[in-house]
Amino acid sequence: MYLLCIQIFILTILLPISFYSLLKVIKKIKSFTEATLEERRLPIFIQLVLLYLLLKFTILETHFPELFKFFQAGFISAFLVFISVMLRFKASLHMIGCTSLAVFVLMFTSYLAIPALNTVAYLILCMGFVASSRLFMKAHTPLELIAGIVIGGLPQILVWFYNI
Repeated sequence: MYLLCIQIFILTILLPISFYSLLKVIKKIKSFTEATLEERRLPIFIQLVLLYLLLKFTILETHFPELFKFFQAGFISAFLVFISVMLRFKASLHMIGCTSLAVFVLMFTSYLAIPALNTVAYLILCMGFVASSRLFMKAHTPLELIAGIVIGGLPQILVWFYNI
């Protein structure tokens, strides 16, 4: 159990921060929040590789199948956003993350029959705050936010119900 937590921590937090620092030092990216389409390609590809490693080489599927589904859907979302970047479309990564978490929590609490209405309402409220701030900062258009919601939420639903 502790080994799995360490693996998840390394592959989802430590390595992405390290790669971000490396990409910043070698000037492949200028800003974390103002990334252009070209600057998004490599970090998203790195995230794809790290999620693949997490899914392929950990014991996540046997011990925590629900968490495995979350990361599997995250991999699909990362793949879809990578394809969208290659097609020169900028979906909101913030909305992808917020929506993925909100949909996963909704599915997981429903599966376990946990009364979590307040938690789900709070997550939906957070999605609204994130969307509003992205629009206010002129970082995204409404279409890019909607694309982020679809790319983040749809894989969570599909993986949960259809075990893609």
